[in-house]
Amino acid sequence: MILGAHRSTAGGLWKAPESGRAIGCDGIQIFTRPPQRWAEKPLEPSEIDLFRQALVDYTIRSAVAHDLYLTNLASPNDDLRDKSIRSCITELKRCALLGIGQLVMHCGSHEGCDEQVGMDRFASGVQQSLDESEQDSVMILLETTAGQGKSLGWRFEQIAAFLEQIDRPQLTGVCLDTCHIFAAGYDLTTPESYAETTDTFDRIVGFQRLQCVHCNDSKKDLGSRVDRHENIGQGMMGDVPFRQLMNDKRLGNIPVLLETPDLETHEEDLRKLRSFLLT
Repeated sequence: MILGAHRSTAGGLWKAPESGRAIGCDGIQIFTRPPQRWAEKPLEPSEIDLFRQALVDYTIRSAVAHDLYLTNLASPNDDLRDKSIRSCITELKRCALLGIGQLVMHCGSHEGCDEQVGMDRFASGVQQSLDESEQDSVMILLETTAGQGKSLGWRFEQIAAFLEQIDRPQLTGVCLDTCHIFAAGYDLTTPESYAETTDTFDRIVGFQRLQCVHCNDSKKDLGSRVDRHENIGQGMMGDVPFRQLMNDKRLGNIPVLLETPDLETHEEDLRKLRSFLLT
């Protein structure tokens, strides 16, 4: 298992591998640009070189990027959807330059239009983004969501349908967020419910499509459909799901990455997760 956390890029992208290694990360997740702005500052060659070298110097085994929060490929608003597609293409190209092999993306919101129409627009938007990015080294990972508002991707069946519609198995996969699926109604809080939920995921989506796990406790209860992350073991999920996850051999070399709300506690959360490993 590749254990790590989302890291800040303050001071330069290349700072993230160093700060990750300092707290014990084997893997990191970053934003390659500010996640709440469309504006993009092109990557300088020196920036690219420094980041790639830092991954080697600090023995980071996996680097994942997260897409902008603004992106909505499912939107019924054509202008927003087109801007989202252009942004996604840009992000895929940035990841390729940086040597980042996976881009995590939210499945968007249908914004009150017909749900199936939103799903179709999202799937075709991902397909177009992959095609027009003209690269074959970066996978788009569809992130499971909590189902807040009109968001898509909160049921495993929706994730499976997206993967089938996009039909690019070499360039698409799944990022499973523990907080999100719990808030969406998938229980993980006992060994039995953890097994039932993960077996359901395997049956509907398939563990072979799982490429990343976001490891977060939840401030809100099971089925709340509210996305609020909490530190490991301090929310409504407790320790059990994370004990089960840390000893789940099906995860293999998949990056398991913290997105808990306080960056200052990531080191403590990583130590706690490692303490759950059975010898």
